Amino acid sequence: MILRVVTASLLALTLFPHVLQAQGTRLWSQSRYDEFEKGQPESIAISSQGYLEAGPTLRSVLLTPSTYIWAVASDTQGNAYVATGSPATVLKVTPAGASTKLFSTKDLTVQTVRVGPDGSVYAATVPGGKVYRIKPGQSALDESTATVVFDSAANPSKAASTKQDQARYIWDLAFDPQGALYVATGGPAAIYRVDVSTDTPHAELYFESDEQHIRCLLFEPNGNLIAGSDGGGLVYRIGKDRKGLVIYNAPKREVTALAESADGRLYVAAVGEKTKSTLPPLPVQGVAVATATITIVTPGSVQASSSNGLIPDGSQVDELSPQGAPRKLWASREDVVYALRSTPQGLLVATGNRGRIYRILENGSYLDLARAATGQATAFAPAPDGLYVATSNTGRLYKLGSVPAAQGNYLSDVFDSGVFSQFGRIEVNGNGAIYARSGNVENPERNWSEWRKVNGDSSAAPAARFIQWKAVLEPGTRVASVGINYLPVNIAPVVDEIAVEPGARATQSTQQSGQPQQITINLPSNQSGLSYTQDPATAPLSAVRDRSAVTVRWAAHDDNGDDLIYNVYVRGDGEKNWRLLRSRVTERFYSFDSIRVPDGGYRVRVVASDAPAHTLGDALTGERESDHFIIDTTPPVVTVLQGTVQSGVLHATFAATDATSPIVRAEYSLDASRWQLLEPVGKLSDSLTERYDLTVPLADLAASPSQDEPQAAPAPVTDPQEHILTVRVYDRYENVTAAKTLVH
Repeated sequence: MILRVVTASLLALTLFPHVLQAQGTRLWSQSRYDEFEKGQPESIAISSQGYLEAGPTLRSVLLTPSTYIWAVASDTQGNAYVATGSPATVLKVTPAGASTKLFSTKDLTVQTVRVGPDGSVYAATVPGGKVYRIKPGQSALDESTATVVFDSAANPSKAASTKQDQARYIWDLAFDPQGALYVATGGPAAIYRVDVSTDTPHAELYFESDEQHIRCLLFEPNGNLIAGSDGGGLVYRIGKDRKGLVIYNAPKREVTALAESADGRLYVAAVGEKTKSTLPPLPVQGVAVATATITIVTPGSVQASSSNGLIPDGSQVDELSPQGAPRKLWASREDVVYALRSTPQGLLVATGNRGRIYRILENGSYLDLARAATGQATAFAPAPDGLYVATSNTGRLYKLGSVPAAQGNYLSDVFDSGVFSQFGRIEVNGNGAIYARSGNVENPERNWSEWRKVNGDSSAAPAARFIQWKAVLEPGTRVASVGINYLPVNIAPVVDEIAVEPGARATQSTQQSGQPQQITINLPSNQSGLSYTQDPATAPLSAVRDRSAVTVRWAAHDDNGDDLIYNVYVRGDGEKNWRLLRSRVTERFYSFDSIRVPDGGYRVRVVASDAPAHTLGDALTGERESDHFIIDTTPPVVTVLQGTVQSGVLHATFAATDATSPIVRAEYSLDASRWQLLEPVGKLSDSLTERYDLTVPLADLAASPSQDEPQAAPAPVTDPQEHILTVRVYDRYENVTAAKTLVH
């Protein structure tokens, strides 16, 4: 078992509001628990069945100087006794909230506290493993002045083979009907019975287990003792003969709390996977560290780094019928159960790491009853007209009312309509008072409108971007759903960027063997390292190389979320008019045949319209022009190719011209030999017209192979004075032309 201490809240799952998307008027509605639980309830209970109702008050009684309160007990006068850690003390708190320090220790923490039949307070420390007694009227005691009624070092269990193995952790205390004290220990697991009726208490080993720890104790009305363990998640029923029977093997490794209803139903809370520990050990210096559960998630711990910050496998509460049949009553992946208490209205559950208090009903439904402004709700104790609730991070004592408050308030989360919007009627399913307010910044405290009570068909709130609603409920009232109608002000769509790829044709099909070379067309922002993870329309577009096509693709957005259509235009250099290529395009790309326009420089304009979502008079457009690009599908022209042979040297000249793009390279082949690169006159190849002057010694030609592939026998030569010169010229867009001449 692992001693655990909780220092940070678990991350809640991120859930988005239920927004009914529609063109024109839209509806934001909330009706489910996962929607309501994101709000701020004050004396409001949130049902798992999807409604709000008035709940009890949770009032702060005392803020202690300690970080943790691990246990709380109370006496017949309504005074609370809290066991704290960091620093470790026992405080007496009156119903009015006045506190007195009864006991302090240098130990790490006071783990649990109980009030005995005679009014004495018993406090157990960890990891010292001692139980101290503070008699009525005593205060300001410490280890040297308080009476030790149990010392684990003086009472080793049979399983403790060495001094280091003796019990050092005390997790729970309980009194039987005769007033004897029972001590639950760990490292190894055992239960001791202590006769505290005299000034010299006597302890004896009552029950021993092969588990790691006994975590919690509960006496049944017939005198049987129920004990929950850590290690295998076992629940024992121990009779007066001191024999223990395992009545339940919980699905989780550690039983953290027990409770029993008036009609004999036993409730078992457990946490953690059985295969491994779920929470980090509490650091203890100078003492051999055993393990047990107080749940504390520290920054950098396994919990803090786990997915979503959730406790692995979560907590679970099971119910055992009086006949012993178990069933799962409730489970949560986000909460750790620390304490249970059975009431006529249902089972109360104190949890971390969100400070939630739940009421679980027999049908498995539950109420999110109250929320402490701390990390963990750790313990319950009876209080006048309610219950004391102990919390950690920080150590605070609350009082939970026993009846619904006279008035409760629920504040919804803030809804972002995306743009400036007109808010209309609020649809309410329930009988509580509903209010609304709006503003143009996300924080409602920064100059929002005043609260406006919802009245019939009146507007919910002034026009703005953000809105929030509030419910005011009295006992007997309930709200099951709230929906706010709103109409976003129409904003013109925006074409964010355009990419043009001459020589490519978009395709949606998968490339098959033998098909043309597959290419992708990215938008400029993708090429610069940006990515659009929210919009699949900006993912790479599949296309194939096609010299006769041009593909245009674009990214666009509409702040209203409207459906868009596009018109695609083209305009050549020196032209005034945009020519329509295609209207009412619904995709975000368009391929057209380049033969539709002559070679030259062009720009494309894409016009986006939200006409599908609005009437003709209300539709808006946005547009963008592409960067300049070239369409060039015509190969260069080779002119005045001529050659001569003198003194065994071939000399040739020619010119190459392209109407649109520069000549980028030329090659020649003599008598069908390999192609050789040919530089233009002046070396640089950067003009629409380039001139070439070629000189080749024929002796060099004879020394090199005449073909790319070897011949079985040399080809016959009938006229050694005749030669064929072939030239090949490329422009910038890979258009190619070839010419030849016969040289004697």
